[in-house]
This record gives sequence, structure tokens and C-alpha cells, in this order.
Amino acid sequence: MKTIRIVSTLLCMTALALPATAQVKPAPGFDGQTIGVGYIGPLTGPVAVLGNPVLAGLQLWFEAVNAQGGIAGKYKVKVLTEDHQNTEAQAVQKYAKQKGDVVTLAMFGTHTTKAVLPELRRDNFVVAPTGFEGFMIKDPNLLPMGSTYELMAINTADWLIKQGGKANGTFCGLIRDDPYGIAGLKGWRYAVEQNGKKLAQISYFAQPDTNFTGQINQLKDANCDTVLVTTVPAQLVGIVGAAARAGYAPQWVGQWPSWHGALLGTPVIDYLEKNLLVAAEGVEWGNASVPGTAPMLANIHRFRPNQKPDLWMVVGYNQGRAIGALLEKAVANRDLSREGVMKALTQLGAVDNQGLAGNYKYGPIAGREPAMAGSVFRVNRNKVFGLEGLAMNYRSEEHTSELQSRVD
Repeated sequence: MKTIRIVSTLLCMTALALPATAQVKPAPGFDGQTIGVGYIGPLTGPVAVLGNPVLAGLQLWFEAVNAQGGIAGKYKVKVLTEDHQNTEAQAVQKYAKQKGDVVTLAMFGTHTTKAVLPELRRDNFVVAPTGFEGFMIKDPNLLPMGSTYELMAINTADWLIKQGGKANGTFCGLIRDDPYGIAGLKGWRYAVEQNGKKLAQISYFAQPDTNFTGQINQLKDANCDTVLVTTVPAQLVGIVGAAARAGYAPQWVGQWPSWHGALLGTPVIDYLEKNLLVAAEGVEWGNASVPGTAPMLANIHRFRPNQKPDLWMVVGYNQGRAIGALLEKAVANRDLSREGVMKALTQLGAVDNQGLAGNYKYGPIAGREPAMAGSVFRVNRNKVFGLEGLAMNYRSEEHTSELQSRVD
């Protein structure tokens, strides 16, 4: 009888323990063992110089996670990729193709993310955008990260006026006429006006444009000496090339996606080194003063020893961190369904990027907070990735909180 009671007790204890150790039920993108995470970005074309390193960083994060057993120590992650070539139409098509095979995915680009938003609403699907527009803060289907283009622009403009010797400058904009460009302009305009100034000239161009002579002449005629430019690296070469031919050399301020280290090898590098600042976030490559650098470099050495220094890889790495935190929360809830991931997003707290970028506070939509500080870099060919920090984690105390409420 004693033996029977012992066995019975053990069986009861096992039954009580089952809910805590039960497997998460299969769901679209999860077969009960492996979690599918997607990446849809520009893997070919002129913006691939940004899209490929972001993918490499995302893969690196999950390679390190898988080496520790996976999400919750037991579910490995498989990253699936699609190439949208930085176009809205391809983004919508590739989302439709990939959504059934992944639990969540990363979508490169502001305009491409906006293109799939109606589908996300219909599907109850969460996407992590590799974009930094203010509207993403309060969108229930998005897992944004870092700062915003608005905040990067406002912090840089404020720093230039107060500390960068441009208190008497004539501020202007050369803006790509799409959501990415307009977001940066919104912050730039706000900061300039709050400092008692007006934008003297705003010139626009389209994503496919290659001839910028007209816009350069407009800026030159308006005596613009400080110009925000919202573009991508290949297009930036054409813009500054046109400016150099016209004998025009203002203080250019490139929005974050305008720069990549590949520009160090272009004929315009001398001009860029003299005239370009970059409105961004984070720190220089390999900055040992932040706690996230050492483990990231160790992971690169272990899993991707051929990876070249690239701050866009850091963006993807931090994006993997945010997606991983979301998956951990969903697994803790034992629900990787689309509805379960949506619920987990509302319960997710702050994600610590360990100094590689500002921290993001998630949770209920009303309480979300992006990283408020930004960084100002200048081009320096002697620095890894070509960027030297002038102002790290700079925040315009007077204006960023107000701006956040305006860009939600």
C-alpha cells in the first residue's frame, strides 16, 4: 500500500507540473519545434547595401540564440528571406508569399511597411519594421525599434544650432518625396522653427531620380548653408556630385539611411568628408564603452568571422533582439498564434539594447516610448565604417517630448 501511495503521489506531482512544461501548440510559422522568422528587404538593387547587412545582423542574433538552445532554451529559430527590391508592390507580394511560413517578420523600409499595413490588420500579424518613422510608435501591428527619423532630425538640428556653429545658418531641405523623406523633414522643420528660424527652401525629388541639377540650383540660389538630405547611399553620390560640379558646398546633414561605409570607396569621398554629417543613433563601431559591444563582437567572431564592420548590421542585430524578446513573451504565454503574438506585443516591456542603440519601451500602445536621443556623426575615412561620433546620445531636452506627441 505504501508503494502504491508513493507512485500515486508522484503521478499527481507530474500532472501538476505539466502545464508549466507543456509544449507550445503549433501555429502558422511554428511546427511545434522550430519558429519561422521572416525578413523581407532589398537583397538586390541599389539599397541592398543596407538591406543585406541588416539581414546579416538579424541572422547573427538568432544564431547566437540557437546556440543557447533557442527561444526559451528549446525552440530554434529559422530565418526565411525574401527580396522586395525596395518597392511597395514587391513588399506586398513577398509578404503574401511568406506570411504562412513565419510567426513574425522584419520588413525593411518605411514605404514598404506602410504598403503592407492593410494586410497586417486583416491577418492580425506583427511586423518588425526596419524603418524609423514616428507613426510606428503607436501602431498595434508593428514592433518598432530605436529612435525615429523625426527625432534624429530634431536632435541633430538642435545640436547644430546650439553647439555646431550654425546658430546663424540658413536651414533648408532636399527631401525624397516619400514617407521616409517626409518623416525626416517633419522633425527638421520642427526643430528649426522652435529655435526661432524658418526653412528657407525645401526641394523635393523622387525615389528613381538620378538628375539633381535643378534642386541643387534652387538650394544654391536660396543661400542654403545647412541642408537636410533624406536619401540612400547610391543616390547621395549623385546628389553631392551635382553639388560639387555646381561649386556648392553647404553643410549637408544626411538622414541615417543616407550613409554606408561603401561610400568611402567612391569618387565623392573627399567632398563627403568635408561637408557631410549624419543624423543617426547609436555609437561608433566597436565602441567599448557600451556593454553591448563585447558580446556582439564575440558573436561575430564565433558565428560570422568574415563579417565586415557595418553599423547597419548592428541595426539588424538589435532588430533580432526585439523580435527575440517578443517571441520569448509569446512562448511564456504558450501561444505563438498570430493572436498570441499580438497579445504578447501589448505585454512586452522595455528591451535593453545595451548601449548599441537607445532602449525601446513597448507594452500597451498608449505607453510606448521610443529612444528619444540621437547621435551626430561626421565622415572620417580613418574611422571604421567611416563615421566619427560628434555627439553621442544627444537629446534636445526642450523639444523631443513635445515632438513625440506630434509624430505619434
